[in-house]
Amino acid sequence: MNIFEFAMKMEMDGKEFYEQSATKVDSPELKRILTELAGDEEKHYAIFRALRDGVPVEYEEAKKTKILAEVKNVFETLKSQNKDFSFPDSAKEIWVQAQKIERDSEDFYREKADEVADKHQKSILTRIADEEQKHWITMENVIKFLDRPNHWLEDAEWSNLEDY
Repeated sequence: MNIFEFAMKMEMDGKEFYEQSATKVDSPELKRILTELAGDEEKHYAIFRALRDGVPVEYEEAKKTKILAEVKNVFETLKSQNKDFSFPDSAKEIWVQAQKIERDSEDFYREKADEVADKHQKSILTRIADEEQKHWITMENVIKFLDRPNHWLEDAEWSNLEDY
């Protein structure tokens, strides 16, 4: 199995995890975030499939993940509605598992980016690794929210990230 076939499997596994997890949470807001993550994994899959097949592919800026802005907006909306936040412990378990998946993906793509000779492939692997890092940051912030819902939005480190 080559790099891109393995990456395709990782992305499909991630997509399936997010889709299955979305069926396990009651919160429409958490479902929305999981669905967005599944969409990002599907975009990555398509890029890796094109690379595997030797089809010219560009990493289009318009297709970059917008997950950090999406998550922030979801929770700002919730806060403005003065909703009472309470989530079962199982909700946090999903995010902790997802965080591990994202870290493993990021590490794999960075390692493979160092190994490939083709500059275009290296660039795409690095950019997708960067997206996986943003997913990891998303998980970290959602976990903090689940742990500390009343302080999360003010305390989250959103200012150190680029605008989308």
